[in-house]
Amino acid sequence: MSSAPHDLFQAAGLTPSAPTLTAAPEGFKPLAERLRPQALSEIVGQDHLLGEGGSIARAVDRGFLPSLILWGPPGVGKTTIARLLAASVGYEFQQISAVFSGVADLKKAFEYAQARRNQGVHSVLFVDEIHRFNRAQQDSFLPYVEAGVVTLIGATTENPSFELNGALLSRCQVFVLKRLDDEAMDKLITRAETHLGHALPLMDEAKETLKGLADGDGRYLLTLIESLASMGFEAPLNSEALLQNLQKRRPNYDKDREGHYNLISALHKSVRGSDPDAALYWFARMLQGGEDPLYIVRRMQRMASEDIGNADPMSLIMTNAARETYEVLGSPEGELAIAQALVHMASAPKSNAVYTAFKAAMKAAKDTATLDPPEVIRNAPTKLMKQLGYGEGYIYDPDDPDGFSGQNYFPDGMARPRFYDPKGEGHEGKTRQRLEYWAQLREKKQQQRGG
Repeated sequence: MSSAPHDLFQAAGLTPSAPTLTAAPEGFKPLAERLRPQALSEIVGQDHLLGEGGSIARAVDRGFLPSLILWGPPGVGKTTIARLLAASVGYEFQQISAVFSGVADLKKAFEYAQARRNQGVHSVLFVDEIHRFNRAQQDSFLPYVEAGVVTLIGATTENPSFELNGALLSRCQVFVLKRLDDEAMDKLITRAETHLGHALPLMDEAKETLKGLADGDGRYLLTLIESLASMGFEAPLNSEALLQNLQKRRPNYDKDREGHYNLISALHKSVRGSDPDAALYWFARMLQGGEDPLYIVRRMQRMASEDIGNADPMSLIMTNAARETYEVLGSPEGELAIAQALVHMASAPKSNAVYTAFKAAMKAAKDTATLDPPEVIRNAPTKLMKQLGYGEGYIYDPDDPDGFSGQNYFPDGMARPRFYDPKGEGHEGKTRQRLEYWAQLREKKQQQRGG
């Protein structure tokens, strides 16, 4: 077997022995790189996968590494975990990024892996940002993963269900990595302080603020610590001073990615669950992420009809008014009108009776689409129509002594359905009483008319 593929990949920086750039002296490496874990036991925040009894740990203990997808937010150790997993089972590690690679790069990677397999060496192909490969590129993995030429480890920040081919997912196990919690970030801070040789110049409250700025991203936490250490502060900083010296990053929110849908779902369910405080929180989170307030208020209009309905008809009116107010005032003044409508909706009684009734009516209409309206409620604008009995016997309800005629408005021969069933909450309570009274009166009048 020719050594050309091996030499090619050394030149391309795809083997451990061929770095893509000249290695920087230790002191010039970023702190996050200097503190990169050297063993799986040093990984923080992912004990559910790597700790005793964890799903990945069990596979490694058996000396087996399946193809897998590591799904999680930035800065939680996906690349480090992949590298250490390969080392733990003795597999050769290759790394490419979907941002910089194409089909030709994948072909070379597979050729190299095949050559190493022929020599009895197993290979891990780690693909960072794997969701950035298109469908055709993802399909190119299938025969090599299926044949065991490579063990694929893909890293993604996006929901694999949406971004990866079903065929590829069926050949990989998906493991979800968590954002780093307070305990994990405390461990990173302690490691950083040990490495730097001194405690961070922060009061306790400022340390909590520092962790809040990192928002579960370990790499970003270490970047902030490195920036802070370079400023040479001696006296401990409070939270206000810390924020003045460290720039807060933009929230991790992409309006066309899963985070967008997760937050609008959280907002919707908070309103449905009658929790105005949670609704305001998710509303604020979306605004801070750069969401268009008009998108939010459009979703609120849906909530007003779907989840509140006639239990509080004012909710739909208020959402429409909030939209009009925002269109006039813009941000940030107009956002208060949206917040006002949001609090009203979350505090309002809830009913999906109209939503349920409409779905049932649509089904009935589809099932009985050929039935005509009863003759009694048809218009008779011509002499022929009158001769055919159109409109004969129609009762004008306002002229009825009860203001209610009780006539049948469904097609002749169709059993009377009941679509709308008010739940008795809020405004619908009175509506329910009125409909029950009319139902009894209808039955009485139809009996009197012999119908």
